[in-house]
Amino acid sequence: MGKKLKALAGSLTENQLALTVKDSAQQIWLAGLGAFAKAQEEGGKVFDALVKEGETIQARTRKMTDEKIAVVAGRAAGTWDRLEQVFEDRVARALGSLGVPSKKDIDKLSKRVVELTAVVQGLTEGKAAPKPAAKPAVKAAAKPAAKPAVKSVAKPAVKAVEPNVAPSVTPADVLKNIAKTNS
Repeated sequence: MGKKLKALAGSLTENQLALTVKDSAQQIWLAGLGAFAKAQEEGGKVFDALVKEGETIQARTRKMTDEKIAVVAGRAAGTWDRLEQVFEDRVARALGSLGVPSKKDIDKLSKRVVELTAVVQGLTEGKAAPKPAAKPAVKAAAKPAAKPAVKSVAKPAVKAVEPNVAPSVTPADVLKNIAKTNS
């Protein structure tokens, strides 16, 4: 390498060559220092610009991610609802095959029992035998007491005949009867 430099320098003396190399090295050093100073000045600005750009990109990606999550969550909720409905249907079918009445059946029977109870009460109240009226005591006092003592035979009091009243029926009784008929 030294030979090449000497060949290039040609007519320059070694002292002049050393000065030229020294000047070139000095200029390179100063250019490096200038670049470093420039980078320091501009670096703060560039750093701030990069931070702003990063915040913008992060906001965009967060928005897109939230939208995708919402879509996936909506699909998952729909799938979960369908799965829950399938499960409820299968359990209802299994209970039905075992003879266990559904809530709908029990509600229907309860309503019917209430209706029949009202009808039975209406019928029993309409056919009830009226109780005989008590004889007024005034007639007994108006009779003269001059007659000799006559033994009076007391007639047995007539009991009021109460109509047959159907016992009250509860939904539990109806369910027991249904279970007995299904067995």
